[in-house]
Amino acid sequence: MDKTAGKYTAVGKLYPAREPYRRHMLEVGEGHTLYVEEVGNPQGIPVVVFHGGPGGGCSPAMRRFFDPDKYRAVLFDQRGCGRSRPHATVKANTTWHLIRDIEHIRHTLGIDRWIVFGGSWGATLALVYAQAHPGAVAWLVLRGVFLASKRELEWFYGGGAGQFWPDLWERFVASIPEAERHDLIAAYHKRLFSGDRAEEVVHAKAWAAWENALASIENDGTPIDSPADYALAFSRIENHYFINDAFLDESQQIMANVNRIAHIPGTIVQGRHDMICPPASAWALHKAWPASELKLVPKAGHAVSEPGIAAELVRTMDKLARQRETLGV
Repeated sequence: MDKTAGKYTAVGKLYPAREPYRRHMLEVGEGHTLYVEEVGNPQGIPVVVFHGGPGGGCSPAMRRFFDPDKYRAVLFDQRGCGRSRPHATVKANTTWHLIRDIEHIRHTLGIDRWIVFGGSWGATLALVYAQAHPGAVAWLVLRGVFLASKRELEWFYGGGAGQFWPDLWERFVASIPEAERHDLIAAYHKRLFSGDRAEEVVHAKAWAAWENALASIENDGTPIDSPADYALAFSRIENHYFINDAFLDESQQIMANVNRIAHIPGTIVQGRHDMICPPASAWALHKAWPASELKLVPKAGHAVSEPGIAAELVRTMDKLARQRETLGV
């Protein structure tokens, strides 16, 4: 939900969620077809938007950070997500399939270089993509940095965040026998892929509820019940990526390859009180990446809809629109 819709932020307001001027169902191989949309000015600055999860999907709210008169925004649902097909599948669905898909989209749309915009898992994907294809990236705009490290996964699924939300943590682990609670990602994987749809839906909703409830600093602890289809895609795909360490081997870890993007300028927008992706990752990335600037937003958590984070993202995109000539796009 876009909680800032129609409300003024610190720097103005979000742009209208203009309807796409073009929609595509793009075949990318291995039986996958991706939903892709283009919004704004066809002659505008190209920017590609990576949604979170993995397992989420793009939404009209994601269009609202880009001045539609100045940007050509490209949004798409990653494999298995949203309107892409087949739905909720993990077959032929890895980080490297997604990187290949992004390049296929870029070439299909005839784009030479673009701004890459992503939050949470979208920030992870943006960094991996930029390290794999630095020549295609004019600027990185990252929100809620997640580096897909074991330390971060242990924080969120090993009880770290649960120390701040013991009531929600208790609900999250309740359906898992105590003997399996030492590895909740594996325990949930067993149940999310059991073949029993009823069991899969119950655990998919529990997995999604744990993350969604902690997204906003304004959360009051009320559990969020996601629709079954959304929960299945989100939870199954996210769990699939996490149990496989995001398909990044030791040589492919983001921090080990920061030198590949050393020349690419970037802006990091990070909530000071992000419970899902604590600021330590954004700080470490910024310190290792001289061309980046870090905007730590006070009184903000993880959600892109939080006013302070939304305002900073709009400010960043408006600033980049004013300096198009220096972007080389």
